[in-house]
Amino acid sequence: MPGPGPAAAGRPHPYRNPHRRASPTMSTALPAPGPDLIPMRPDERIDPARVGAYLAGRLPGAEGTPEVEQFSGGKANLTYLLRYPGCEYVLRRPPLGPVAPRAHDMGREYRVLSVLHRAFPYAPRAYLYEESSEVVGAPFLIMERREGIVIRNEMPPDLLGRPELYARISAMLVEVLADLHAVRPEAVGLERLGRPEGFTERQVAGWYQRWEGARTEDSPRFEAVYRWLAGRVPPSQGVSLVHNDFKLDNVMLAADDPGRPVAVFDWDMCTLGDPLTDLGTLLGYWTEATDDESRQAFAIMPSNLPGFLTRAELAERYAARSGRDLSELAFYETFGLFKIAVIIQQIYVRWVRGQTRDERFSTFGRRVRGLIDSAHACAGL
Repeated sequence: MPGPGPAAAGRPHPYRNPHRRASPTMSTALPAPGPDLIPMRPDERIDPARVGAYLAGRLPGAEGTPEVEQFSGGKANLTYLLRYPGCEYVLRRPPLGPVAPRAHDMGREYRVLSVLHRAFPYAPRAYLYEESSEVVGAPFLIMERREGIVIRNEMPPDLLGRPELYARISAMLVEVLADLHAVRPEAVGLERLGRPEGFTERQVAGWYQRWEGARTEDSPRFEAVYRWLAGRVPPSQGVSLVHNDFKLDNVMLAADDPGRPVAVFDWDMCTLGDPLTDLGTLLGYWTEATDDESRQAFAIMPSNLPGFLTRAELAERYAARSGRDLSELAFYETFGLFKIAVIIQQIYVRWVRGQTRDERFSTFGRRVRGLIDSAHACAGL
């Protein structure tokens, strides 16, 4: 596999190798915009000329002012396609407005993606990180573009009615997750990415603190779930890289074979810790046709269609691939629902405060309540 790309940027950074040059794939023809690309939203615009001036001479092919479009998917970090004659790059920055401490960490995402591709081929390669806010109003990274299909709230029309494919996609997801957890952090220089001792305890406490910073209404059920989690953290079965937001719409699928993965995105929360927290997050996002209304209210992917594996089947496949004991799975699934509720609340509060005008977020308060109810039920409270 190729080595890490250069990390030339305006300021020295401890994870850069200034002696290597990036070598993104060059092409003679640019593809037409995909369905995920839109003109930049008015309140989320970046200045193409300013970006072009900054990148000139730092990356191959980055000469002149790029054409800039925005990826419409994703609900937190802002992602843009930079088109140059003959090549493309992707720019990622945090969302607008104040963000929680250590959230939306582009420096962390760069640190991971500048090396992880060596051992995990679904990690896109990052080339550059800029820590100042002078260019686009926030720190940002530049990474390679990968092309394929991202399944979000609904199944794309040309993939409807294919239960055998949905079963393959389900199995592929847990296999990719187990394979990530099998990567040795020290093999790619990420052995100091986090503090694995006490990881899950800190996660429970940290997400509760984020809730307090983003809360828009009282929730006795959330408080009850927090107390339940804090009082029964299971012993960790080992340490691995933890993606921290692993779900279907963070995985890109091959256009010619949607059962094959192309990329895994959104690494800004990646750290070292208990791998079963990743499985719990995936299960927290996963809805089934038989789920009650509170859980269905947060259906962000079409996993309730016939053919998708159930949460129990996902867990069985993960256990078979990883060899891990899942006897404490109820804790991890409850934690996943608890954490997702906070993530969605953090997005919702930005809409409430007027920090974003994206109307997609206007209904997130109802979704948060459904997630809290589901976590409460999963814990058996």
